[in-house]
Amino acid sequence: MKRNVLLLCLLLAPFAVAAPPDLPQKPALDSINAGDLMKHIKVLASDEFEGRAPGSRGEELSVNYISEQFKSIGLKPGNPNGTYTQEVPLAGIITKPTARLEVNGRQMDLKFPEDYVASSARLQDSISVENSEVVFVGYGVVAPEFGWDDYKGVDVKGKTILMLINDPALPSSSDAAQLDQKMFRGRAMTYYGRWTYKYEIAAEKGAAAAVIIHETEPAAYPYSVVQSSWSKENFEIDAANKNMDQVGVRSWVTLDVAKKLMAESGQDFDALKKAALSKDFKPVSLGANATFQLKQTIRSFKSHNVVGRIEGRDPKLKDEWILYTAHWDHLGKNPDVSGDNIFNGALDNASGVAAILELGEAHMKLPTATKRSVLIMATTAEEAGLLGAKYYAENPLYPLARTVADINIDGTSVWGKTRDIEDVSDGNSDLDDLLGEAAKRQGRVLVPNSKPERGSFYRADQFEFSKFGVPSLYTGRGKDFPDKPPGFGQQKMEEYVANIYHQPSDEIDPGWDLSGAAQDVQLLFEVGYQVANADKWPEWKPGNEFKAKRDQMLGKARP
Repeated sequence: MKRNVLLLCLLLAPFAVAAPPDLPQKPALDSINAGDLMKHIKVLASDEFEGRAPGSRGEELSVNYISEQFKSIGLKPGNPNGTYTQEVPLAGIITKPTARLEVNGRQMDLKFPEDYVASSARLQDSISVENSEVVFVGYGVVAPEFGWDDYKGVDVKGKTILMLINDPALPSSSDAAQLDQKMFRGRAMTYYGRWTYKYEIAAEKGAAAAVIIHETEPAAYPYSVVQSSWSKENFEIDAANKNMDQVGVRSWVTLDVAKKLMAESGQDFDALKKAALSKDFKPVSLGANATFQLKQTIRSFKSHNVVGRIEGRDPKLKDEWILYTAHWDHLGKNPDVSGDNIFNGALDNASGVAAILELGEAHMKLPTATKRSVLIMATTAEEAGLLGAKYYAENPLYPLARTVADINIDGTSVWGKTRDIEDVSDGNSDLDDLLGEAAKRQGRVLVPNSKPERGSFYRADQFEFSKFGVPSLYTGRGKDFPDKPPGFGQQKMEEYVANIYHQPSDEIDPGWDLSGAAQDVQLLFEVGYQVANADKWPEWKPGNEFKAKRDQMLGKARP
């Protein structure tokens, strides 16, 4: 009889149904709910927390609150030294700039911050750039893999370089209405389009000052965001060299200022912008000189990443890590703003911190811990350039070579449930596949990045881990609301970017519905749970820009 049963099993084996995926049990999933998310957001986004600026009373309150929540839900201290924090050496910099341009003997005085902003990463009290030749360098990009060099060997050392934001939007040779997918990923912004890259290449080239021309569409935000972000106290990592390897002056100017400067120089902005779309473009000296004077007040202090740990149950795998991240900081208070001057950051990113607190609690509700260990981290100074994540990636508490994945949350859905969820990671790794499968189980659909030209993947904390090769996942909010009219989601997002993002108006709205946020966080919990229990690590897809770094880090010992 046993032999017959065995034979029958062998015959049926090819037709056996695949085993269902390993999923977290319902009580753990159900612990992630809208009410708890709102509870945390109300605290973190309250006026009492003063906009959560690093190095402020708001930081102290935020770090204490998050640490206490980690402790109350049962997370162990994430730092091996027995604390819930990792110190991040930062410097706060308040810059009072003056600037002028001279063109053909005529002076253009610039008003701060209406016409321009200017600051420096260098930790110096005073920075001066006198009568520096202004050179337009197109997009300011050097990309050997695309055969692209906007500098063409022109020496810009000691000069002021003026450049366009984003990367070259090159039309396809077969269809002028489309962009060339083989050059700078078509519509999708590459890192070459980010302002951080443009200042980095300026320093590499020895420029005295680097000025970016603001345009709302390619920048992905209005000039008001530049004003609010760059005219307050800014932050940098307090490095041993005091950041003297950075470009001396970092600046943005409005499009109107750039057009006026070029017209005074006998140039046409639109013509130069068009010329910059060619590989043959060469830098253009505008016959103008720039002068910047920066007076800086600098304070050094210790900021903090907040870290909680859940130990894995598998003796062989517990020294491997799945990482959930969200930044706790926002823009603080700005005394120069009349009326409400607290930048509460309710959506950005009190909602993300609430999400990782819910993720930590959900893991603690599991009947048994996952095989791998879990790290929940709220990072500092994301708004200043991903500094908390950058510092952790350069000084990890647990080796990045044993960090399996990072799942980052920067803002949640606050207008209800959606049929879709947006994949800002754009299919970069196996994590995106897991997310799509989880969305199907919810009866939803994973949609690609709707605004790849905004370069959102490079603007959030997961990018710092990606640069070191750690596969990362970053989602956006869905826009297809089953109970709302067509276009509702897109309208809400456009209103948010135009009127709320990085403004004091980013507060809790009585009309918020966090049921969609809870649904999205449950998806991310499923993904993290599966990765923490899987037999193999997630990998970058072939051709991804971060894959080589991961392969190099892990070598042939990769699981």
